[in-house]
Amino acid sequence: MPDPIFADPRLARLYDPLDPDRTDLDFYLAMVDEFDARSVVDVGCGTGTFACLLADQGVDVIGADPAGASLEVARGKRGADRVRWIHGDSSVLPSLAVDLATMTGNVAQVFLDDEAFSAALGDVRRAIHPNGRVVFEVRDPGRKAWRAWNRKETYRRTDIRGTGVVASWVDVLDVSLPFVTFRWTYRFDGSGEAVTSDSTLRFRSRDEVEHCVARSGLVVDDVRDAPDRPGLEFVFVCSRAPD
Repeated sequence: MPDPIFADPRLARLYDPLDPDRTDLDFYLAMVDEFDARSVVDVGCGTGTFACLLADQGVDVIGADPAGASLEVARGKRGADRVRWIHGDSSVLPSLAVDLATMTGNVAQVFLDDEAFSAALGDVRRAIHPNGRVVFEVRDPGRKAWRAWNRKETYRRTDIRGTGVVASWVDVLDVSLPFVTFRWTYRFDGSGEAVTSDSTLRFRSRDEVEHCVARSGLVVDDVRDAPDRPGLEFVFVCSRAPD
């Protein structure tokens, strides 16, 4: 089941206003050009920002996500009518033959066991054509990103049109590596109500990710650095292993 931040309609509507800087997607847009990809499936597309950006550039796009509330937000965006939206996880992807499959943000880390992660990568492998590519990112566990996930570092107040002022912050609940569990809190000034969303991510080493990739029938072609987050993440570029 998706975390409340994605599945609760109240929180899904806050996602973009609370994270308006999506320059992280420029890196993926550049790879779409690099690989001359004219068709893309974005797995875990969330509120559809990347999918709609691609549609604006004339790319044939499919956006898939298990959170219906996030997809409702996505469908209201400019260019959304040019995207094919699928409500579900990678297991419900239809037969495709796209040039590129992407999993941006924390998507690759929501799979808490290796079997589930390898299965999802296998689903995505079947969605690309024989010369297609799969691109995803994971945080480098050695950088311990969770140390900054606390109220002091993340507290902010945002005035959101149609909602009013929302205070938001994150707290780590548990670090039992490779798992990190954290809680986002959103307090609505208008009503005084506070809504929380708990999430758990798995932090895999580069070798552990490569093991899951191999089990899925993909091969790692390249491991890159995210230019907007240098030294903090691994960006994997994969292709289909020979049948």
